[in-house]
Amino acid sequence: MTTLWNPTTVGTMQLPHRLAMSPMTRDRALPDGTPGPSAPRYYAQRASLGLLITEGTQPNDDGQGYLLTPGSYTDEHVRGWRAVADAVHDAGGHLAIQLMHTGRMSHPDNTPHHRQPVAPSAIAPGAQMFTGTGMQDIPEPRALTTEEVRTTVEDFRRAAARAVEAGADAVEIHGANGYLVQQFLAEGSNHRTDEYGGSPSARAQFAIEVTRALVEEIGAERTGLRLSPASAEGGVDHAGIDEGETGRETYRHLISEIAPLRPAYLHLLHHGDELLLKEIRELWPTALLVNRPGRELDAIADDIDAGLADVVTVGAWALANPDLPERLRSGADLNEPDPATFYGGGDEGYVDYPTLATA
Repeated sequence: MTTLWNPTTVGTMQLPHRLAMSPMTRDRALPDGTPGPSAPRYYAQRASLGLLITEGTQPNDDGQGYLLTPGSYTDEHVRGWRAVADAVHDAGGHLAIQLMHTGRMSHPDNTPHHRQPVAPSAIAPGAQMFTGTGMQDIPEPRALTTEEVRTTVEDFRRAAARAVEAGADAVEIHGANGYLVQQFLAEGSNHRTDEYGGSPSARAQFAIEVTRALVEEIGAERTGLRLSPASAEGGVDHAGIDEGETGRETYRHLISEIAPLRPAYLHLLHHGDELLLKEIRELWPTALLVNRPGRELDAIADDIDAGLADVVTVGAWALANPDLPERLRSGADLNEPDPATFYGGGDEGYVDYPTLATA
C-alpha cells in the first residue's frame, strides 16, 4: 500500500517521500526582482521536503502584482535563482520555480514602471491590494490584445528557459488563485470574443498554449501546472473569480488537451469538488499533487492513502518547520507559523524558525 513515506518519481526528480512544499509568496525579493540574499538559506533549510515549489515568480514586467516579488527574466534574476538552486541541491532537495503572472490582481504602485494591470478583459476584481502607501483599490485592468496574449505566452516560454538556466529542476505554471491563467479560464473575468474566450474550449486556450510552450522549451519532464478548480466552490472568491456554470467543462477540456503532453505533474489546490478530483485523477497520466487548505496534519496522508494523489503539498506548516518530515515521522511538536511575518521584512519569520536539532 502506498503511504506518505514511500519514495516516488515526479518528472526526473527522485523524491524520498510524498510530501512537498507548496508555493508561498514571501515578498522578500530585491526591488529589481532578484531573490533576496537570505533566499538560498530559506529554501535550503527546507530541502528535506524533497520538492520545493518556489514563491510565485513573474515572467515579465506586467506579471508583477505585489511588492518585492521575484522575477525570472533578467540576468540578475538568473544569478539570484542559481544561488538558491545550488543551495537546495547541495542540501539534497529539488527546486521547481513557479511562474506567476498576476494579471488584474495588481496595482501600478507595485510594478516596475507603474503599469496599469493587464487581463483577459477590462474587468476589475473588486478587491484591494497592499502597496507602499497601504491598502488601495485594485484598478480596472487593460484588456490584452490578441497579439499581446500570444506575446505573453512567449514571455512564459522565455521565463521558463531562464529558470532552467538558473538550475531549476522543474517550472510550475501558476494557473490558480485568481491570477492571469485562471482569469482566462473563468467566465466572470473573461468576456473575450476572440480565440481566447467565448466558450469553455476557448477560455482554456491560453492555459493550453502556455503549457505547450513550456513543454516545447524545457521538456515535459520539467513542466508542471497548478490549478484551483471551483476556487470559491461556485461563488466569487477574494480575487473576484467566478467560474460560472461551465467551469467544470472548461477544466475537463483543459485536462484533455494537456494530458497527452504528459507534463511532469499537475498540482491541484483543492476546494472540495470531490467528483472533479476523482475525474482528474482518472484522466491525468503523470504525478498528481494535491493541496487541501486547512486540512489537519493528522489527515495529511488521506489523499495518498485513498489513491487520489501521488504527492501532497504543505504551505504554512513547511514555512514554520524547516524539518517538517522529521517532525511528522517522530511525532515531535511543531513550531506555530507566525502570520505577522509571512510577508515582507527581514530574516525574522523567514530563516529563524528552529529545527529539532537547534531548538
